[in-house]
Amino acid sequence: MRAFVLTAPGAFAVQEVPAPVAAPGEVVVDVERVGVCGTDLEFFTGAMTYLHQGHAGYPMRLGHEWAGRVRAVGAGVEPGWVGRRVMGDTMLGCGVCRRCRRGLQHVCEKREEVGIRGGRAGALAEQLAVPAVSLHVLPDSVDPVLGALVEPGGNALRAAQATGAGPGDRVLVLGPGTIGLLVALFVRAAGAEVHLMGATEGSLAFARSLGFPHAWREDTLPDLPFDAVVDATNAVRLPALAQELVEPGGRLVYIGLAGEPSRIDTRALVLKDVTAVGVLSASPGLDATIRAYAERVVDPRPLVAATVALDAIGPVLAGERPPGAGPGPKIHVDPGSA
Repeated sequence: MRAFVLTAPGAFAVQEVPAPVAAPGEVVVDVERVGVCGTDLEFFTGAMTYLHQGHAGYPMRLGHEWAGRVRAVGAGVEPGWVGRRVMGDTMLGCGVCRRCRRGLQHVCEKREEVGIRGGRAGALAEQLAVPAVSLHVLPDSVDPVLGALVEPGGNALRAAQATGAGPGDRVLVLGPGTIGLLVALFVRAAGAEVHLMGATEGSLAFARSLGFPHAWREDTLPDLPFDAVVDATNAVRLPALAQELVEPGGRLVYIGLAGEPSRIDTRALVLKDVTAVGVLSASPGLDATIRAYAERVVDPRPLVAATVALDAIGPVLAGERPPGAGPGPKIHVDPGSA
């Protein structure tokens, strides 16, 4: 089969590789759609922390936001999985440690992460092998585009829920990228007033086109009380700004990761009686995200600017916009297209 292989920082090729075979407990999926993520960009540049911690190394096959159809099952897997439309959890715990037994496989110390950690091949290929226990069934109303948006949506849903916001609350989301916009969609669906802060007029104009009129640059941000602030950026200084902006008694949600340590003053957390929450993974939010998409509680499809073939991934990772791409922040890949 054909697969996109990252061989070194900035070096890549679409290669013919052996098609996966379903090991015991696993399935093989025909991949229909894959999202390109900020984590993939970090691997492309060589900045991703896992590379320096020994959790990942080149060559590697990226892709963890995916949807597809089960082609084959391994020993011990129900044959009824064949033909089902699915997406899969990125986080694959060991299954036996205390965290896994408590349902926290996404923070298992020995976990693999599809297309990210532990050498587990990702979905930027025509086929993918994953454990059957990681699968989540997609209803007919969730097409491949939505299916590949479940993984980022699960992260965003958890962040939105962590704000605790509802009618009468005002939430500020820092960063109108894919995750920030998804958070905004879920917070709006919960009935809260949403504001977004971004750095470029293009990203803010796109946010307004989604029905978010309160989209600001930092220098135009109004002096309003924000009951919750979500940092969905990779900027080192914004976690501290989020702490400054949140109302006393409010909630801070950190879902972005900076390339170097970011600092906050815990004295302010205490004196403002603020709750701070970190969100790592979509795992606990995947089923709820699928339901939200199926019931049209939120519709994230406008975020997808273009869908490209495997051969076009390299330029995308290098920062090029595909010809004819729309204004959205997300690029999708159809591994089966020429």
